[in-house]
Amino acid sequence: MATLAEPTAAELEQLDVSRAELWEANGWRPHFTRLRSEDPVSFCPQSFFGPYWSITRYEDIVAVEADPATFSSSWEHGGIVIFDMHDTGVQLRMFIAMDDPEHAEKRKTVAPAVTPSEIAKLTGPLRQRTADILDQLPVGEEFDWVNSVSIPLTTAMIATLFDFPWDERNKLPEWSDWAAKIDIGPDPVLNAEREGHVFAMAARFKELFDERKAAPPKGDLLSIMAHSTAMGDMDEQRFIGAIALLLVGGNDTTRNSMSGLIDQINLFPEDWAKVKADPAGLAATAATETIRLQTPIAHMRRTATRDIEFGGQTIHKGDKVVLWYNSGNRDEGVFPDADHWDPTRENSRRHLSFGYGIHRCLGARLAELQLATLIEEMARRGMEPKITGGFERLPSCFTNGFHKMMVTLSKSDD
Repeated sequence: MATLAEPTAAELEQLDVSRAELWEANGWRPHFTRLRSEDPVSFCPQSFFGPYWSITRYEDIVAVEADPATFSSSWEHGGIVIFDMHDTGVQLRMFIAMDDPEHAEKRKTVAPAVTPSEIAKLTGPLRQRTADILDQLPVGEEFDWVNSVSIPLTTAMIATLFDFPWDERNKLPEWSDWAAKIDIGPDPVLNAEREGHVFAMAARFKELFDERKAAPPKGDLLSIMAHSTAMGDMDEQRFIGAIALLLVGGNDTTRNSMSGLIDQINLFPEDWAKVKADPAGLAATAATETIRLQTPIAHMRRTATRDIEFGGQTIHKGDKVVLWYNSGNRDEGVFPDADHWDPTRENSRRHLSFGYGIHRCLGARLAELQLATLIEEMARRGMEPKITGGFERLPSCFTNGFHKMMVTLSKSDD
């Protein structure tokens, strides 16, 4: 079996990059470097999630995403994550796990909530919330960045988008975490616990959904869905899937990028100094660079609908095809010096963290805005967050993120 160190040639032939310990220990990079170089379309015959293909180079990932007819996203074939959810009570029939035409109908329904004009309305309140949270942080005392900054900021935004009761907003990150917990796999006890949380989420959102449906239309996501023909009368599994997608997409991903920012600042302090010197000019690129390197959703899965020759390999109908965005985002052929956090990188927005093609994340611009605003406000305050060692990553090959990140804060202008 492969270790956390760089795999041997023999191990490379059956390398399982889905193992939770690789992600918890942040030990996946050398494995993907070898795969990109030597076996970019690689078959893993046995894993916790069953056999699967790994697609690790940028251009190959784009090619798969650009052919949804051959590489299906549909929940009917197992969905968008490496774990097949056919036999669970929560099948997550979300529109990102659908093929056209149903996918396009539902995506079109929620798109008005994240148009440039709607995002512009959120800019002022977002900046004020960010400033308020940063100004309350202790200086010179250890605290957890995840729970003090990343979670409160993203929770506030998702509560705003849904017009979710403000005094209940702290339920949102817990529900989001459980909805995204695919690495429990077929464990019946953990799956039952997960289903309990997800059904509780669905029950509360259904109450609000029914209230919005009975009221005149408004601009929040639930009201938009309730008054639409495509999403106004969804069955239970489609409703659960829609809520889970919007919750996880708006919460977990941005949260983990906000924590990943601190990781990059600590790895590249000289580049953080450049951002502090020119926050207005560099915050936006620093945000997309952070999203590229963090890759908060590490993979998406597709299922082959026919036999196909791809990358010199024969992929058979029904095979799982896993697109490793984290690997594509570090492809040196696209991003020179790819492990370097470079806030001046000209092509940082080419990253794959939001997907590509028909399933590209609808909320990408809003996620970038949230992170860029945080970077600007930190830079303007001369903030220097130093990781102190209390650092826990999620043991997940799907949600690439942090459970805890202990830091101390100083200010360069003190």
